Amino acid sequence: MSPDDQRAVHAILDAAGEADGVAALGEAPVAALGRHSPAVHHVLAFDADVLVGYASVLPGRDGEPSTVEAVVAPPARGRGIGTELLTAALAVGGADTRAWAHGDLPAARALAARLGLVPRRELLQLRRGLEELPALPSHDDIELRTYAGPADDAEILRVNNAAFDWHPEQGGWTAEQIVERTGADWFDPAGLFLAFDRSVGGADDAKLLGFHWTKIHDEQLGEVYIVGVDPAAQGRGLGRQLTLAGLHYLAQRVSTVTLYVEGDNTAALATYRNLGFARYLADVAYGRADDAADGP
Repeated sequence: MSPDDQRAVHAILDAAGEADGVAALGEAPVAALGRHSPAVHHVLAFDADVLVGYASVLPGRDGEPSTVEAVVAPPARGRGIGTELLTAALAVGGADTRAWAHGDLPAARALAARLGLVPRRELLQLRRGLEELPALPSHDDIELRTYAGPADDAEILRVNNAAFDWHPEQGGWTAEQIVERTGADWFDPAGLFLAFDRSVGGADDAKLLGFHWTKIHDEQLGEVYIVGVDPAAQGRGLGRQLTLAGLHYLAQRVSTVTLYVEGDNTAALATYRNLGFARYLADVAYGRADDAADGP
């Protein structure tokens, strides 16, 4: 990806987001736009010399399917470019590649149907306003503080990978991914909450039990970016305590909060609905119908 191509893709993403009301690409493919890696494939669609479409093909982790995310410039839609672009990207990814449709818009569903793709995974976006939050619970055995710097990174990484060892994107993080996110423009250390076991030592020497990483998108919208609890610490009310700590922090800065949760994660859905969250959008991963019996 040349710098000119990267700028053109970002311009298409801005125009598509304005037209569709939802971002066309997720965080990972946007971050990969400027990455020089043989594992990342960029598929470009041109009309004459003008870039009118882009698809990202990212490899899966530990045998998981590759993923495709694509966008076509709004003025170039309705001419078959999306069909050609997605067909080419799926060929790069391989037989069991998943194609994400953010917002699962009607045009994306129609394109999936033309290509014989069926829903394989659903990622729900939930939202709620930040008025009248439940009180923040207090636990005598839990020490709660915010991010103190890179010395916390190893424990955050350990808990994240233990909590999400089943998750194709969130699991298997590396130290570089922690550094990349704590170095991002949006990162605020005051919005990353860490819970330690007070019964076995102070917050500076005890093992991390869980964390809630918040994210602020703009003046109106914040995000429950990651809530991770060590599986060994489940059943202590940490998920609710950490989530509410972040919500009270966000309530001082934005009016609405969003989060993403797997559509089949019934326990997490119950927790978030008890906290007042409701369905807002759905992102759907489509795959070929002939591998639908092989699992998500």
